[in-house]
Amino acid sequence: MKKLYVCLFATLATSAFAGVTVTSPSNGAQVQSPVHYVATAQSPDCPKGVAAMGIYTAPYQLAYTVNGSKLDTYLTLSSGTYNTVVQEWDNCGWSASTPVTITVGTGGGGGGTFSNLQSSSWWNGYALLPPTYNICDTCMPWGPLATWGTTQGIKSPALSSGGSMKFDIGGTMPFADILWNVKFTTHLSDQSKVPTFYNFTYDVYFYGTNLETSQALEFDINQFVNGQSFIWGHECRIAGGHEWDTWDNINMHWVKSGIACNPISNSWNHLVIQAQRTSDNRLLFKSITLNNKVNTLNRYDSPSPTTWYGMTINYQMDGNYKQSPYSVYLDNLNFTYY
Repeated sequence: MKKLYVCLFATLATSAFAGVTVTSPSNGAQVQSPVHYVATAQSPDCPKGVAAMGIYTAPYQLAYTVNGSKLDTYLTLSSGTYNTVVQEWDNCGWSASTPVTITVGTGGGGGGTFSNLQSSSWWNGYALLPPTYNICDTCMPWGPLATWGTTQGIKSPALSSGGSMKFDIGGTMPFADILWNVKFTTHLSDQSKVPTFYNFTYDVYFYGTNLETSQALEFDINQFVNGQSFIWGHECRIAGGHEWDTWDNINMHWVKSGIACNPISNSWNHLVIQAQRTSDNRLLFKSITLNNKVNTLNRYDSPSPTTWYGMTINYQMDGNYKQSPYSVYLDNLNFTYY
């Protein structure tokens, strides 16, 4: 295999049907280090399948390799423009590659990634009860109107060595929801830098044995700066209609996207959400990638007033018309900001 690694940009045996699909980063993207690479490969001409994948950051500079046909990693890169290449090698001597040019910024606020949040102790849980769906300060996790709980370090199902995090919902009140969040502000080295962050990526794998029980699953990015509330709310309506919605910050309701949301039960689903606060302080819902299918949103919204300050992410599970209990596992949860 090593002779293939060092022969990039030379003449290689290439199958007409082999290919590399890169879902992150996009070609021509401006990104912040560490750069998240997600790609898959296929080589149908080779009965033995794909042997390995790798990332070149420059000709003959192999920065990362992994066995198999899936690649998901972060690369730490200095600022500048890189003509990177994601390549696959199969077990029959064939190879294929996809070029990805990126520009790594300095990220005025520094930026960074909070990794493996499924193992973090920073989680908080709250009940949201109809019809107002305000946070219920008197609701306890043991119910009875809404019940919820979490368990960390689950070994099966799990992707990471530290285990997944299990989230449970139940109770007796139909359509009750449970919201969990992680507040990052106090964990930043300099809390005053929150207003200097403009780009955000919510990257997570989730698993459920019967996801059809869920009314909806919600994944939110929140930033509160300069008296303005920026909520990039993303809701996958499952029992509610198998469609992605995004949050209207001014009118306080969900906006249909027309993008299907069909997560798979008894399988790990990979979700990547990208959002941005624009230079003129608007919200940009950029894209939703579910199981390697990229859907571009490019929907703009305006912020609402607030007295809060900070940066958080939410994960929410919505109950159905029977408030049927169900569980969802999260793993490899990373939040990138810059």
